[in-house]
Amino acid sequence: MDPGVGGRVLGMVLAGGAGKRLMPLTADRAKPAVPFGGGHRLVDFVLSNLVNGGIRRICVLTQYKNHSLDRHITQTWRMAGLLGDYITPVPAQQRLGPRWYLGSADAIYQSLNLVHDEQPDHIVVFGADHVYRMDPRQLLQRHVESGAGVTVAGIRVPRAEASAFGVIATGPDGRRVDAFLEKPEQPPGLPGRPDTSLVSMGNYVFTTKVLLDALQRDAEDEGSAHDMGGSLLPQLVERGQAQVYDFDDNHVPGETERDHGYWRDVGTLDAYYAAHRDLISIHPVFNLYNRHWPIYTQPAQRPPAKFVAGGIAGESMVSAGCIISGQVTGSVLGPGTLIEAGAVVQDSVLMDGVRVGRGAVVRRAILDKNVEVPPGAVVGVDPDRDRELYTVSPGGVVALGKGRRAE
Repeated sequence: MDPGVGGRVLGMVLAGGAGKRLMPLTADRAKPAVPFGGGHRLVDFVLSNLVNGGIRRICVLTQYKNHSLDRHITQTWRMAGLLGDYITPVPAQQRLGPRWYLGSADAIYQSLNLVHDEQPDHIVVFGADHVYRMDPRQLLQRHVESGAGVTVAGIRVPRAEASAFGVIATGPDGRRVDAFLEKPEQPPGLPGRPDTSLVSMGNYVFTTKVLLDALQRDAEDEGSAHDMGGSLLPQLVERGQAQVYDFDDNHVPGETERDHGYWRDVGTLDAYYAAHRDLISIHPVFNLYNRHWPIYTQPAQRPPAKFVAGGIAGESMVSAGCIISGQVTGSVLGPGTLIEAGAVVQDSVLMDGVRVGRGAVVRRAILDKNVEVPPGAVVGVDPDRDRELYTVSPGGVVALGKGRRAE
């Protein structure tokens, strides 16, 4: 479709990662399908940004444990067929032989039939598992104005954390990409700001002809990892076709000074937990209540939350269908959670259908869908015991996988 600049635009969302660092939350689902913030899934953030920005022909490339992700997309993200808009999951099609995707660049290469069908002028390629708001039209406009082959969205992070990302080194103009370093041990700092690095958000805009040519070159390179950051971007940097877009220049309606420029890679349990903490303060670091740039999802078909028998919740988000008879503080509760009398839940993330029994205690924990904490049980109280029984993150967050019964 045409979002107002750049002609025909096709959105491609890379949602094929296994998400191993988020285990046990990804034991039974793809990382983009992991619930977040009560009623959402991680994939809802990128899809909401694209749709709000007028990009409404979108292919979501899936691979590992994709059933719940495919079901969520097909049931939730139904576009107006009259106008030709669509959001569709596309599993590995094995069009080039009996193999799965070799990397993120290969995922697009194996799906070029989608590009040939749409014949877009530009292709927006976004990751599927980050929490943020972004107007893609502003990124697209900068790309078109620059005449670049690819424009990479970049964000500043502390240099000490930059090794987890693709790091961008720019030319004197601050826009041309001189080097793209995939997870370097010694990331370069910014001029005048040696303790800060510019890293890739995993969001790109390509001129279609440039992308097709780069993918063909990459496919013919037997030594390539066939990855966007490790293979494709360095190729385009070497040819002088890559520029960077500073995410700090992006503004969305309804943003506040506090949540402007917010972006979190929630690829680990600690990062996932910290991002939930960002939601629940009085003036949240990330505001889910911005009605001018909504994060869409399919709301739970449940009655309103109910507080009975003295049940209370403070500094928390409580989803539909919850029944609370105990005490909840500093937590995010998914739909249909039951907190029985005398139970205490503190600083935790509980997903759909969790049951915390009478007198049980849950602290600094992530409880996946349908987890049961029996009456009198404790989770997150005794670190040594927790490490024997459950997954515990480096930051001390206890995680129980889907359907687990606490011991």
